[in-house]
Amino acid sequence: MREILLRINENSTGMHARPASVFVNCASKFPCEILVTKEGVEVNGKSIMGLMMLALAPGQEFVIKASGEREDEALSALTRLVQSDFAS
Repeated sequence: MREILLRINENSTGMHARPASVFVNCASKFPCEILVTKEGVEVNGKSIMGLMMLALAPGQEFVIKASGEREDEALSALTRLVQSDFAS
């Protein structure tokens, strides 16, 4: 299992429905398990509802964990996505 700490861009609107959908679409391309954690709450990174439940706001930190086949690729792709403010 690998993990990375990221921060939602200060200039973004946070992870609402559209960014959550883009994140899930990206995460779903990989066979590994993907988890997202904020302040001790961990959700499935392939679940729009789970991600929206975290209510990630601009400037907030969170952790993405990936475990399994192609975990490195998944973390790289999701990191680029978050850093691009969810530009698909």
